[in-house]
Amino acid sequence: MLLASYTGKPLEAGLDEAGRGCLAGPVFAAAVILPPHLAIPGLKDSKQLSARRREQLRELICREAVAWAVAEASPEEIASINIAQASYLAMHRAVGNLGVVPEHLVVDGNRFKAYPGIEHTCIVKGDAKYLNIAAASVLAKTFRDDRMRELHAEFPVYGWGQNAGYPTIQHRSAIREHGPTPHHRMGFRLL
Repeated sequence: MLLASYTGKPLEAGLDEAGRGCLAGPVFAAAVILPPHLAIPGLKDSKQLSARRREQLRELICREAVAWAVAEASPEEIASINIAQASYLAMHRAVGNLGVVPEHLVVDGNRFKAYPGIEHTCIVKGDAKYLNIAAASVLAKTFRDDRMRELHAEFPVYGWGQNAGYPTIQHRSAIREHGPTPHHRMGFRLL
């Protein structure tokens, strides 16, 4: 059973990212503030959920959250500032787009670049411990998957509709055969 929040503050925002280890596409991040007593049965780390269940949970989270936002950092930004900094940039953009100023940020992982004026706590495996981080995990993953399906329609040989840009055998084989696209992360080892 996941805990509602880390601090108990009603405007605590959970943050998580998706797509950090991909060879192509943007990195996405989400920030979610949930009502203090909202129960979301079955919510957990998005990687442990089926695609269908993630979509069901996304609908519920978007409907019931006090505030939520999703943002991204592009492959060009990833190449320019590195994947860690791009992940923080996407998280900062998500926080900035919330429409409500959080009282505290709880971030999945062990590192974060401080957001001006808001205290934060990093929590390793936070998406398996706190509802607001798990909710952010679901939103970041589902919105990023949507974007990769859009890109798949433009570049179908890379299989992004199935692999979401991760380094699968099919994806690497397509890079070898067709070369990289403008959506590939040129600073990553593509082959």
